[in-house]
Amino acid sequence: MPGRPSKIQSYRAMLPMVMSYAASGTSLIISSVAQLVTFAVLARSLGVHEFSLFVAITAVSNIALHLCGLGATECLVRRVARDHAMYPAMLGHNIILTSISGLLLLVVGAIVLPFFFDVDPDPVANAAMITVMLVTNIVLVRAILFCEQVFIAFSDFATANKVVVGFALVRTAAAVLACLVFGVSTLEGWIAWQFAAHLLFFLACIAAVRRLGVPKYGIVREELRLGLFFSIPFILKAARQNADLLVLSLVASAEIVASYSVARRIIESSYLSVDALNRIVYPGTARASVGGLHHARERVTKIFAIALAISIAAAAAVFVLAPVLPYLFGHEYTSLVTFVRDLCWVLVPVSGWAIAVEALGASGHQGARASVLGVGSLLGAILAAWATWYAPPIGTFVSYYVIETAMAIAAWAVYLRIVRQDGKRETLVTAGGAAE
Repeated sequence: MPGRPSKIQSYRAMLPMVMSYAASGTSLIISSVAQLVTFAVLARSLGVHEFSLFVAITAVSNIALHLCGLGATECLVRRVARDHAMYPAMLGHNIILTSISGLLLLVVGAIVLPFFFDVDPDPVANAAMITVMLVTNIVLVRAILFCEQVFIAFSDFATANKVVVGFALVRTAAAVLACLVFGVSTLEGWIAWQFAAHLLFFLACIAAVRRLGVPKYGIVREELRLGLFFSIPFILKAARQNADLLVLSLVASAEIVASYSVARRIIESSYLSVDALNRIVYPGTARASVGGLHHARERVTKIFAIALAISIAAAAAVFVLAPVLPYLFGHEYTSLVTFVRDLCWVLVPVSGWAIAVEALGASGHQGARASVLGVGSLLGAILAAWATWYAPPIGTFVSYYVIETAMAIAAWAVYLRIVRQDGKRETLVTAGGAAE
């Protein structure tokens, strides 16, 4: 038929996206491997007590990280992807919210955490060390991740990938130098190295972002609510991800807890294969859904099919490579291989719900997105805690699959409902205009 693109033309049109995905996926895989190496070096060098302290404070920091900025980063990607002229206003919006929320989180953390964690026997030094760690893991990490998202908003995936890879390699280099070259074996010593590495990379990111323009300071009021909707589910998700670990530590042996925590880290790293896809398609979905989510339905369906294939391949790769893990983390993790193989297939339902909620977010339906992630994470935390308490660790594994499958069903149900609503709304508007 005349005017209809040939198959060759269709494949050529898809080539830029395939190349972007290859570059994005490669960068995230390199980043994931570097993070695992860093994790292994610190685990071996700091020892059980110091490393467990590091993990505990980092876990608290990770929850606070999602509060820092109040979700303004997503707003920047969505708005700037649609209109580059919005960048100065969204940049200023982000700087203000990140600065205020970051400062409040640091003050609260510096007051509360020293009562629960002892990095140094001296109270003043202990508070100082914990504060420095919070600055590193909350403020500096948020700022670096923000710089990556800025480049994604402009569809400059090459630079965004450089930020991801560079950040991971800098942290790995710092761990290797500190622990293997200079013999750092205490958390106090690692905190100084970690802060210096993050600060240097942050300064490099600032230099790269400055060429894109200067901020226009002010609050974009209509984005405050959407930003909160975006960030709150991640906080609840962090609670869900830690509920099983907390209960497992009360009812299981140290080896099971350690092996499970490492297995979880590996599974979460394996999800990066799907995350790489979401990174490159999010701006395009935001543009495609300007007139309603139904306009992006065909695009989202294709992305889902690709993500499903990627997640199955990633799970299979993890299953096959699992026996290599004890050589990296240590043979004392006797349950590690079994746990990784039991958990790896959860990547399939996770990728399923991730595509749906990313489509909701890209189209501006942050309330619906927050409802799916928030309710799912809250109920998931309760289920994971109960199942872990009732039948550890089998109950933990079963709850993991039940939670993620339920999330996938709920996410697609909400997505399809909004697609129908947007379609009906446009039909009514069109009919009303024709009647006039």
